Amino acid sequence: MKKNIFKDSYKIKIGKRDDIYKAFGFKHLSDATNYYVHPDNQSFSGTTTLSQPIGEGLMLFLETLSSICKDPQGSCGDVTFDPKEDGLWAKAEIPVPDEWRSDGIVPEEVGSYKVKAYDDRLCIGAYGKDGGLLPDSPDNFDMDRYYKYLPCVAGAAAFLMKGDDLYRSQIKEYIRNPAPDVFVRLHEDLYQANKGVKYSIVYVDSEGDDEGAVSFREQCRIEKENEKIALERIDAETRPFEAGDFPREYLDRIPSPAPEFRLRDSLRPLCRAIREGDSISVLFNGPAGTGKTTDCKLICREIGMPVMSIISCTENVDEFVLGKYVPKGDRIEFMESDVTKAVRHGGAVVFEEINFAKPQHLSFLNSLLDDNGFILLDNGERVARHPNFRFFATMNSGYFGTRELNQSLYNRFMTIVETDDLTDEEIRRMLLARVPGCSAVADKIISVYRKIRNRIRSEELDYVISPRNLENWARMAKYENYITAAEKTLIPIAKGDPLFAESIRGILRLHRWS
Repeated sequence: MKKNIFKDSYKIKIGKRDDIYKAFGFKHLSDATNYYVHPDNQSFSGTTTLSQPIGEGLMLFLETLSSICKDPQGSCGDVTFDPKEDGLWAKAEIPVPDEWRSDGIVPEEVGSYKVKAYDDRLCIGAYGKDGGLLPDSPDNFDMDRYYKYLPCVAGAAAFLMKGDDLYRSQIKEYIRNPAPDVFVRLHEDLYQANKGVKYSIVYVDSEGDDEGAVSFREQCRIEKENEKIALERIDAETRPFEAGDFPREYLDRIPSPAPEFRLRDSLRPLCRAIREGDSISVLFNGPAGTGKTTDCKLICREIGMPVMSIISCTENVDEFVLGKYVPKGDRIEFMESDVTKAVRHGGAVVFEEINFAKPQHLSFLNSLLDDNGFILLDNGERVARHPNFRFFATMNSGYFGTRELNQSLYNRFMTIVETDDLTDEEIRRMLLARVPGCSAVADKIISVYRKIRNRIRSEELDYVISPRNLENWARMAKYENYITAAEKTLIPIAKGDPLFAESIRGILRLHRWS
C-alpha cells in the first residue's frame, strides 16, 4: 500500500476536536503565514497552513527528543540512525506520555511506538504498556485510524533530521526554546520535504539488528559532558593587566560600557587568552546588531586594556591610518595615529566592519599580525609590535557593500568568534535600560523581532533587522502608538518592498498593542 500521508493529513482530523495538541493554540488548517513561508511553497495563495496529524506527530516526536536531552542517562526512548555515512534509515522509539492517553489523543492501550523510516517506506508498530506489539492486520492496515499517523510523521521527521543538518539544528533550537515560530518552521519544512512522497507503510515489529547505530541519546550524553567541561574552564578567573603595563595617559581609555551590557560567559576563556598573549588578534563575525563591538569593549574592560582607537572601515580607513604629515608652523611633521601609538606602547584597536575596507588600506596588517609583528611608517620608521598590543576586528558577512576578506589576512587572526544573535534576555535588558517605558510590551517587541528575523533568514532575503531597530521603535512609541511608530522604524526595513512591508504589518497585527 502506498499513501501520500502528508497531503492526505490535511483532510483528516480527530473527532470534533480541531486543535493541534500542545501546539501553542494552533488548529487544524491554521494559517501560519506570518510565522514562516518555505521557499518551495507552491500553494496557489502562497500561505503556510498547519495540519493536525502532522502537528501532533511532530509534537510527540519533539517531546521525546526534549525528554532525552533533559535526561540523557535515562533509557526510555531514543532516535537512532544508520551508521553509514550515506545511511539509508532512521529509527525512533517513542514512549507515549500519560497525558496523551488521558486526553484522548492516543488510545489507552498504546504504551509506545517504534518506527523505522527509509526514503519511501515506513515500518511502524504500536506497543502495549507491557512492551508487546499490539495486534493489527498488515494486509488491511487502516491509516484512517488517526493515531497511526503519529509514528509515521515522527519517522519522517527522524529521517529528515538524519540527512538535513539545518533541520537538525532547528530541532535543537526548539528543544532549547520551544516557540511557535520554530514549531511552524519544523512543521512546514517537514511537509515540504515529504509532500511528493508516497510511502509504503507496513505494520510490523520494528525490532532488529541495528548494530553500530548512531544514537541521539548517546550524542546528548556526550554534549552534556562537554558542557560540563566547558563550564569548569569558564569558572577560572581572569588576571587583568597592571596599571603600569600601559602609559599612564592611556588608562582613561579603558572602556566603561553601560551596565546593561555584560560579558558573556562563553567569552571568559578568550579574555584569558588575550591577556596572556595567546590570542593577539581576534575577529568577531556575525549578524548586524549582535553586539560585536560591545563584546570587544567588555573584554578590554575585563582585562584592564585601553582601547586606543575604534575605526569604522566604512568611513575612516585610508592610507593615513598609521599617521600622516601635517603642517606645523613653517615645517611639515609626521603625526602618529592612535593606531600607531597602540602598536608602539600597547593597547587595543578595533576595526569595525573590516570587510568594507579597501584591501590596499589594510595591507599593513599582514606584517603587523605576523609572528614578529611590525609596521613601516611613511617617515621610514620601523615600529615593532609592543607585547601588550591587541587587534580586534568585526565583520558582517553577506551584507550589501561587503567583500570577502583577503585570505592571507583572514588566516592571521588567531581567534575567530562566530557571534550568535542576542538572547531574548539580553535584548530585554537592553530595551528596559534604554527605554524603561516599554516594559509592558517588551515580550511582544521581542516576539515581533524573532518573527521578522526568521522570515528574513528562511527566505534568504536581503534585509537586516537588529535590536537597534527595536530600540528606535520603542523610543518613537513614547510619542504615538506602536502600530504607527513601526511605520517610521520597522517598516523601512523592507526597503520599499511592498510584500515584505505588508508581511511586517501582518506580524504586528498578531499582537494587541493597546
